[in-house]
Amino acid sequence: MTETTIPMLPCRTSLIETTVDFYTALGFETTYLQKSPYAYAAVERGSVELQLYGMKEYEPAFSHSGCYVLTDDVDGLHAAFRAGLKEAYGRVPARGLPRIGPLKDMSYGMRQFLVTDPTGNTIRVGQPISEDQNHRPAPKEIFARALHMADLFVDSKQDLPGAAKIIDRALGLTDEHPTPAQRLRLLVLRADIAQRMGDAERAAALLEAAAGIRLGAEERDAAADALSRLTDLRS
Repeated sequence: MTETTIPMLPCRTSLIETTVDFYTALGFETTYLQKSPYAYAAVERGSVELQLYGMKEYEPAFSHSGCYVLTDDVDGLHAAFRAGLKEAYGRVPARGLPRIGPLKDMSYGMRQFLVTDPTGNTIRVGQPISEDQNHRPAPKEIFARALHMADLFVDSKQDLPGAAKIIDRALGLTDEHPTPAQRLRLLVLRADIAQRMGDAERAAALLEAAAGIRLGAEERDAAADALSRLTDLRS
């Protein structure tokens, strides 16, 4: 037997067509769409199928729904999604709804990114980069540990205030200092959080500070994902 799992995700009824258009920008094909007697849609991209069901009182800002998509080319899919969104929206949406997040190497052996649709569903797209999918122990070094924990709070728990506290504590230390690459990553992640929490002034100051950090060639390679996110957030 061959079984297939199809995620069924909630959607604010009034946003069903907007959400389908979003998935069209990501390269999905609409295989079913109805607005009455109730809103329902299905979209497919290759072997990935998602179904959306309408809810009149659904609040996208408080959504916790989503699913995980495994791929063998996460960088290629991230680039394709970004290109599709830029063509559809005239920019790559990095905050608010909808949005696409940065690529990150996670502590549980996955390289992944998050994309959130107009109705608040978060699709995690990842590729294994290690045979060990267990959480790695948190690093002992202060700033590596802060980055490790903040990434988990943002992407796994979606606890933005908790991640902000971790980063602010690390950046506020006076007796120890991060490497330039670590400082850049901390500032960019904190700016990303500030934007998502509606603090545009704080985000702008953090991004300006991050843009002023000078990195060597090896440091730029180590911070490549953060540098890409910096460009997105400043656009």
